Amino acid sequence: MICVSIGRTRHKMVLAEHRALAERGAELVELRLDWLSHVPDVNRLIADRPTPVVITCRRRADKGRWSGSEEQRQTALRSAIVGGAEYVDIEDDIAKSVPRYGETRRIVSHHNFDETPDDLEEIHERMCDLDPDIVKLVTMANKPEDSVRLLKLVSSSEIPTIGFCMGELGLTSRLLCGKYGSPFTYATFSSERTLAPGQLSFREMTETYHFDRVQPDTRVFGVLGDPLAHSLSPLIHNAAFDADGINAVYLPLRVPAHGLMKTLDEFEWLGIDGYSVTIPHKETILELASTNDPAVEQLGAANTLCRLGDQGWAASNTDLPAAITTLKVALEADSPPRSLQGAKCLVLGAGGAARAIAGGLIEAGAVVTVTGRTRPRANALAVDLGCQETGWENRGAQFADVLINCTPVGMHPNLDESPFQPQWLGENTLVFDTVYNPENTLLIKQARERGCPTVSGIEMFIRQAALQYEQFTGKPAPLDVMRETLRRGISAVR
Repeated sequence: MICVSIGRTRHKMVLAEHRALAERGAELVELRLDWLSHVPDVNRLIADRPTPVVITCRRRADKGRWSGSEEQRQTALRSAIVGGAEYVDIEDDIAKSVPRYGETRRIVSHHNFDETPDDLEEIHERMCDLDPDIVKLVTMANKPEDSVRLLKLVSSSEIPTIGFCMGELGLTSRLLCGKYGSPFTYATFSSERTLAPGQLSFREMTETYHFDRVQPDTRVFGVLGDPLAHSLSPLIHNAAFDADGINAVYLPLRVPAHGLMKTLDEFEWLGIDGYSVTIPHKETILELASTNDPAVEQLGAANTLCRLGDQGWAASNTDLPAAITTLKVALEADSPPRSLQGAKCLVLGAGGAARAIAGGLIEAGAVVTVTGRTRPRANALAVDLGCQETGWENRGAQFADVLINCTPVGMHPNLDESPFQPQWLGENTLVFDTVYNPENTLLIKQARERGCPTVSGIEMFIRQAALQYEQFTGKPAPLDVMRETLRRGISAVR
């Protein structure tokens, strides 16, 4: 279950948001009394309430907003108990001062906004002796492994325990705590108004991660990278699981570059069955792999890791086949149909995407020229691949049947930039921009204006994700669902 927190300064806004949440399907709502600008009228807030409630009133020492006296705060909590609120949140240091009464259940809580302390288990044990119905233990994650420590504690506790970590590194525990027995997790009414570090909105918890469907037997997948704040991979993979009725969840797993192997060793307890892998882990992740596909051997980098039962992990790179398939489909759809065999291809960029695509083009029989804004890097790539290279300033002089942009030029928010001038394009040059946000980059728009066939970055992104999905599930990916979900996600973040 998801407990949705409401923090507003006026009673009428609290009541309005509570009604709105009930209409959206919320089953439990936390009313944060400390956010109110006037003395809380608890009876007004809980009379005719549309859902069960948790009454909470946080002190400033606990990152709350309560400005009255401690006596007034405890009086408000006692009023909620006398009024018959379903739950009252009581900090562990005052638990003995607020006695049990009636049917109200006691959530005895402890928060640490700085770290996940070494004596986590001892703190939990002390809280269990304070007459709780539910223990709530929430700490700050300073490393990904902190989430695993808390989830282990939740899983082993005899008293129902709400346990998760705050912050971006703790998101794993917020999303998986229900799998290990937590009575509920917390979300906020709106993504614009979070009440704790790393808190997700009710909409994200329900529509993206389907938290209430996560059960002990739910399979877990995720994307490894740093940063991951704007990754759309969870959105499209979870939409695909939902469309296919697969009992699985896909998480953003932010893991800093240092300590990757130690973190993955700790993550073994979570039983994660597959990873998408992005910067900066695409090369390091190979240390974990038992087998590599040909694309990984060719590029020295992987973007996918799948569990092989007791036989370790299989590494693959779906970027390369996704890019080549995208180009082949586009060329075959032309009139008359064309082939990559013998096609003159100009690749803009000299990074990982350029290496993957240029390498795949060469293998498909294309004649490839690479160019980059940093010439030594582009030259080194050309030497490694055995293809041609030209200076960035001379890129417009190259005739190309196919132009592929592998640079970030034109990516949101720099919408008025293009890596290639429209007058340099041939009449029938196929233009492929790997940038997918926005879908219609300036390069794509200008190419269409000149009548050139185009392919947006969405196609490559979806195809590489679809190949991952098929490896994760053994089923064909719902391409249309993933494509439309990605488009909606891109529109939402702009």
